[in-house]
Amino acid sequence: MFDLHTHSIFSDGELIPSELVRRAVFNGYEAVAITDHVDFTNMEYVLQGLKKLELQNSRDIEVIIGVEITHVPAVKIEKAVKMARDLGAELVVVHGETLVEPVESGTNRAAVSNPSVDILAHPGLISETEVELAKENDVYLELTSRQGHCMANGHVARVCSDLNAKMLLNSDLHAPEDFLNEELAQKILAGAGLNPESAARVLRVYPRELMNRVLEDYRRR
Repeated sequence: MFDLHTHSIFSDGELIPSELVRRAVFNGYEAVAITDHVDFTNMEYVLQGLKKLELQNSRDIEVIIGVEITHVPAVKIEKAVKMARDLGAELVVVHGETLVEPVESGTNRAAVSNPSVDILAHPGLISETEVELAKENDVYLELTSRQGHCMANGHVARVCSDLNAKMLLNSDLHAPEDFLNEELAQKILAGAGLNPESAARVLRVYPRELMNRVLEDYRRR
């Protein structure tokens, strides 16, 4: 299992980073990314804290330090992404236009137009044009188990499947009970309309591909 979108107490999660990692190991995860909510006001604080996990890295799991750029005006997303990269974020997620929050219109397009963005989270009723841009810029689009955000999973899966764009399943974890297992993950993807072959790519091929890209970028720095 991979989960490339989780939250710790550095934003609105319940777990300190070390417990989040330990529980991911216990649940048999191959990799986990901690991607706390940030904007310009807290980005430096969050990344400085999360990077200290390097002092206690577990050999049992790959831990990726990232951010979820959240409710930043669309015209400022490029600047926020650059700031995150400059501060050492290994993975950059942008909080997409979910159906259950008042995310500014244009956020999805700003995210998928930027090759420095890794994941557009819970993108809601994303358009075909935006999915094409995501494909062109190698931005991965998220299916989610998060309550509310998951309401558009079927739409996202259908459009991405039609256009052969890359998808991931993440938990958007905030609490211990949010960890996914293989059985539940498979059910969520089936519920989104994916066949077993497509589900296997979403669960194993695409997240491993993205993880390897992140690690290669990190080694080059």
